[in-house]
Amino acid sequence: MSKFFVKTEQINNNDIVIIGDDVNHIINVLRMKKTDEIQICNQDTGDNYNAEIVNYSKNEVECKIKDKINATTESNVHITLFQGIPKFEKMELIIQKNTEVGIKSIVPVIMERTVVKLDEKIASKKLERWQKIAEIAAKQSMRDIIPQIGNITKLKDIDTTEFDAVLVAYENEEHNMLKTELQKLESKVKSNNSSEQQYNIAIVIGPEGGISEKELVMLAEKNAKFVSLGKRILRTETAGVVMAGNIIYELEYNS
Repeated sequence: MSKFFVKTEQINNNDIVIIGDDVNHIINVLRMKKTDEIQICNQDTGDNYNAEIVNYSKNEVECKIKDKINATTESNVHITLFQGIPKFEKMELIIQKNTEVGIKSIVPVIMERTVVKLDEKIASKKLERWQKIAEIAAKQSMRDIIPQIGNITKLKDIDTTEFDAVLVAYENEEHNMLKTELQKLESKVKSNNSSEQQYNIAIVIGPEGGISEKELVMLAEKNAKFVSLGKRILRTETAGVVMAGNIIYELEYNS
């Protein structure tokens, strides 16, 4: 079943109105008609509904809620990816795949070895496109939220105080494995005796050239932990997906 996102103001009791680019996709690409069923998610609340198309025009699709879906596809592991900005086509792949894996947000970071140049105009257009890619990937993977693409920032300006752990994938780390840090974090969270275990984790991935020595010092001062992802060197577009997938598996499904 196809899934679409709406905002709270598009929902009125049992009626939902879909607007924007999704209208063309529903009518002309999927060729859906009246009485066809779709899944709709309130992107502000994460609430999901099964709905039936009751009417449509070139500007909107009117739907009627049939029932609310109580299950969720979201994890109790909230991951923010601080991604050193690579070449733009790689950034698009990073956003798409990390959205599918289940991260909550992505913050593009300008680092010493970032090679692309971003003026204000280009940055604004890229952020808009990256957010759209996240939305499309969220629909395809049946997410209950659209991961937010944060404003482009510098590494020194990252605020890590809100996270339970800040983990940095570092190819020269030989002893501290990702699983070791996750076991420590799991014990820490369990010791809080909370009935609902939730994790708020930041992961940091460098651009194509990796993380500089100066940046390693800066991250250490922010209480980041450097971890190995194994014996092989991963590309920047691969590392975040591997890291996020392992974190969610270990903390959500294997605890």
